Amino acid sequence: MRTSEIHVRDPFVLPYDGKYYLYGTRGPTCWGEADGFDCYISEDLENWDGPVEIFHRPEGFWADRHFWAPEVHQYQGAFYLFASFKAEGVCRGTQILRAENPEGPYVLHSDGPVTPHDWECLDGTFYVEKNGTPYMVFCHEWLQVNDGEMCAVELSRDLTHAVGEPVVLFRASQAGDWVRSTGDRPDVGTYVTDGPFLYPCENGTLLMLWSSFGELGYVQAVAQSENGTLLGPWKHQKPLFEKDGGHGMLFRSFEGQLYLTLHSPNDNPNERPAFIPVREDNGTLIRL
Repeated sequence: MRTSEIHVRDPFVLPYDGKYYLYGTRGPTCWGEADGFDCYISEDLENWDGPVEIFHRPEGFWADRHFWAPEVHQYQGAFYLFASFKAEGVCRGTQILRAENPEGPYVLHSDGPVTPHDWECLDGTFYVEKNGTPYMVFCHEWLQVNDGEMCAVELSRDLTHAVGEPVVLFRASQAGDWVRSTGDRPDVGTYVTDGPFLYPCENGTLLMLWSSFGELGYVQAVAQSENGTLLGPWKHQKPLFEKDGGHGMLFRSFEGQLYLTLHSPNDNPNERPAFIPVREDNGTLIRL
């Protein structure tokens, strides 16, 4: 398959052992009932094998819809998949799965979602602080709080459960004058937080990619930790992609080029993964 033929949202790329593994939300089932995740495999970011199913909903699994935003992170000799799930009458949450290789099969690892059970949450991503403490960063949805929150929670060293209570890092409305209310609740204003991804720059600056909505649609935003740690405080940089694309992450090719990948446009069934070369510039990101 060519990249333009891959219908996924929320693309995530893991370079490993000479191959690129592309994961994402299945486009055809993103807004309804769903039963699994796939990966696509490439050596050149243009031609892909797949889809290879890496997870299929097991009998009795608590969720049956909105299987969203799978990310795969290598940690302590294994591969961990962070993904969001939903069921009727049950809050959306992020659960952690585990496999021995990037292609899976992935099996349930955490004891249910590691997000709070009475919070509507999505888009958990993984980050290990400089002292070795593992964290998950996730979004507390505007559906519940109106002004979407970006939160962090410490994880146990074996990634089976959360440790302590989540901490709010920032709220969507604090991003600057570019962010717009979605209009779902004009009486109070509703601001979206989506798709966090942590990126330590070569100069020690810690950046977070995340998404919300602006004048031209879905936006790839960037925040910066003022002290280089996950708990911040955080300030906001100029958006990296402002016209109808987002939920991005960064990866480096085997040739050393840094890429932003995101889905664009942000409408179903037209969304596709895009690979955009970027470079670091003293703690900021510049599209090439």
